[in-house]
Amino acid sequence: MIRLSALLTFCLFANTVLSQIRLDRLEVLSKQEYKIIGSDILVVDTLVMRDSSRIILNQDVKENIINAKVIVVGNGCVISGHGKNGTPGKTGVVGRGQSAPCRNGDVGKDGEEGKPGTDGLNLSFYVNSVKIDGVLTIDLNGGDGGSGGRGGKGGDGGSGTQVCKGGNGGNGGNGGNGATGGNGGILKMTCKTCVDLPKMQGTKLQFKNYGGFAGAGGVGGNGGQAGLGPQDGKNGKRGIAGLDGLAGKAGAFTIEQK
Repeated sequence: MIRLSALLTFCLFANTVLSQIRLDRLEVLSKQEYKIIGSDILVVDTLVMRDSSRIILNQDVKENIINAKVIVVGNGCVISGHGKNGTPGKTGVVGRGQSAPCRNGDVGKDGEEGKPGTDGLNLSFYVNSVKIDGVLTIDLNGGDGGSGGRGGKGGDGGSGTQVCKGGNGGNGGNGGNGATGGNGGILKMTCKTCVDLPKMQGTKLQFKNYGGFAGAGGVGGNGGQAGLGPQDGKNGKRGIAGLDGLAGKAGAFTIEQK
């Protein structure tokens, strides 16, 4: 029973790895997009991308493969495996102000940290013949890190009376730290007959696999206002700003003729 279970698990894993989309011809119309879903491999005899069309790589897997015998590309076309941007951290809760005399306002809560950007996808791109009339951009940039949340404002102090001074304002919450940007993906492009492929780089063929920008640290929350009276309280202190995240690292790319 254990052997059968292990065998079924292996077969299921093997099918997942070897699954592919096989097409004789794929034409992506102008301003339309084609998403690779349910597979990490697209095999096509003829791939045509009309002006401003897009192919979206499968975001559920790290490695994608496109194998095309012939590719014809118009202007402003994109193959995208861009990492997802991290979401910003939430703003801290505002401290409760005091309506009762002479009491201090509550401290504001700290802002939340931003979420990191995800890495750009890796793409192995195998072609036999390429014709680019305009520009093809392969975008494997890492996602930007999310910014930290702003610290919550401190609550205001209660007013003073003849027998007690005004309450102090609560300190503002600290800003959340910014998150790290995702790393750029790795591109490997191989073409058998494309003698001009290296010359196209930077003109008709553009690669983008930069690391994502770092998320900025959140701003500290403002301190609460002092309660006023015969003797005023003290204003709350502003919270400390969060730290900036780190930028992602750029990926690598290679062009080979085999």
